[in-house]
Amino acid sequence: MGAVKDVLRRPFGHFAERSLLGLALVAGAGVGFGLLMLLVRAQWGPLYDADHGTAVWFNDLVAPHGPLVTVLRAITDLGGRSILIWLVTVAVVGLLIRRQGRLAAYLIVTGAGALLLDPSLKAIVGRLRPVVDVSLAHYAGDSFPSGHALGSTVAYGAVLLVFLPAMRPRWRGPAIGLVVGLVFAVGLTRIALGVHFVSDVIGGWLLGLVWLGVTGYAFRLWRRERGRPESSLREGLEPEARQDLRLAPDEEHLLPHPRAAVAELLTGWVLVFGALYGFGMLVSYHVEGSFVDTLDTVVPQWFNERRTDGWNEVSWWASKAGDTHAILMISMVFCPLVLAIWRRWRPVLFVALTMFGELSLFLASAAAVDRPRPDVPNLDGPMPTSSFPSGHIAATTCLWVAIAVVVMPRSDRWWRWLSVVAAVVMPTVVALSRIYRGMHHPSDFAGAILLTAAWIGLLYWVVRPNADVYEGNQPSIESEDVDTLDDELVRATGEPAPDAGEPVRVTGEPVGGRG
Repeated sequence: MGAVKDVLRRPFGHFAERSLLGLALVAGAGVGFGLLMLLVRAQWGPLYDADHGTAVWFNDLVAPHGPLVTVLRAITDLGGRSILIWLVTVAVVGLLIRRQGRLAAYLIVTGAGALLLDPSLKAIVGRLRPVVDVSLAHYAGDSFPSGHALGSTVAYGAVLLVFLPAMRPRWRGPAIGLVVGLVFAVGLTRIALGVHFVSDVIGGWLLGLVWLGVTGYAFRLWRRERGRPESSLREGLEPEARQDLRLAPDEEHLLPHPRAAVAELLTGWVLVFGALYGFGMLVSYHVEGSFVDTLDTVVPQWFNERRTDGWNEVSWWASKAGDTHAILMISMVFCPLVLAIWRRWRPVLFVALTMFGELSLFLASAAAVDRPRPDVPNLDGPMPTSSFPSGHIAATTCLWVAIAVVVMPRSDRWWRWLSVVAAVVMPTVVALSRIYRGMHHPSDFAGAILLTAAWIGLLYWVVRPNADVYEGNQPSIESEDVDTLDDELVRATGEPAPDAGEPVRVTGEPVGGRG
C-alpha cells in the first residue's frame, strides 16, 4: 500500500515542484468558479444588481452606434462554435499528417470536454439571458457560463500550448499575449452585445482555465510515464516535436523578387479590370439583336418557364456552394492542409491572392458596368451588386482552379484528378443554379470565366506556386506499392522513416531547404 502511495505521490509532487504557480492558478480558478456559480444560482443581491446594471450601461453605450455593433459581432464570431470547431479540426488533421497523434488526442479530448461542460452547466444553473432595451444579437439557451468565453479560452489556449514549441522563444510571449487579448475581446463583446452578464463571462474564463489546467496536467503525467523530461508550459506541451510542428520551413524569400512581383500584380490587376470592363460594357449595352443578346434573353426565360418547387430547392443549395461562407470555409481548410503536407507558404499565398484578387475585381467591375439582372423573377431577391460578372461563379471557379493548380503537380495518385473534376463540375453547377434562379445572364458566366483565366494566369506567372516542386519538394511515387501518406512524405523530405537505417533521398532540394 505504501508503494502505491509513493507512485501516486511522486508525479503530483514533481508537477507541483515544477509548476507550483500554475497549480495555484488552476486551483484558484476552480474555487472562484465554484463560488461564482453558487452566487449566481442563489441570485445573490449585490451580484444581481451589478450584472443587470452593467448590461443596461453597455446597451445604452453601444446600441446607438451601428458600425461599432458590426465590429463587435465580427469579434464575437471568433469565439463561436463553428470557428472554434474549424480551428481544432484543422489543427488535429495537421497533427495527424505530421504524425503527432498524442497532441491530436490532447486537442480532441480538451475540445470535446469544453463542448460537454458548456450545455451541462448551463442546464444546472438555469440562468436567463439579459433583457435590454435594444436587442443587438439573438442567442438561444441559458446564460451561465458564457459558451463563447469558455470555448475561446479552451480552444485558443489548447492550440497555443500545442504549437508553442514551433515558435522562436522571442515570439512566445507576444503569442501568449495575443491569445489572452483575443479571449478577453471575445468575452467583452458578449457583455457589450447584451447576450451575457459579466459574471457569465468571468465564469466561462475561470472554467476554461480549470479545464486547460486539468488536461495539461494529465498530458504532462502522460509524458512522464513515457520517460519524457519535464518542461515549462512556456515551452509548450511537447518541446521535442518542434520540427514537426513548424508550419513551414524558413525560406530566404517567399518570392524571388517581391517588389517586382508587387508591381507586376498591380499592373496585371489593372489590365484584367480593363478587360472585364470592356467585355462587360460590350455584352451589357452594345450587342442588341445579336446572338449574345438573344442568348442572354432566351436562356433565363427558358429556365423561368420550367421552375418547380423541387428544382428551386436544389438550385438554392447549389447556389450556396458558391457563396462567401462556403468559399471561405473551403479555403480555410485547404490552405492549412497545404502547409501540413508540403510545408511551403507559396501555394498558400497563391490561393490567398487568387481569392483576394477575385473579390476586388468582381466588386470593381460590377460597380463599373452596373448591369441589370435578367428580366425574370429573381429568386434571391434584390442584391447589393449588379449582374456582371457573377460573383458566385467567379469565386467558385477561381477557388477550385487554384486548388487544381496546386494539387496536380504534387502527386501522381489517381485522386489528384478529383481536383480537376471539381474545377469543372463545381463552377458548372453553380452557374446553372444562378441562371436558373434568374440572377445572371449566360454572358455573366462568360465574364466570370474571363476573370478566372486572366487573374489565375497572371498569378501563376508571377507567384509560381509550384516552383518548389521543380526543386525537389515533390512526393516521388514510382508504384502503387506505396499506400500511405507517411511514405509519401518520407520520400518527399528525404528523411529516414522511424525504423529505417538510411535516409531515402530524391533529386532536387528536400523539404526544409532554402527556396
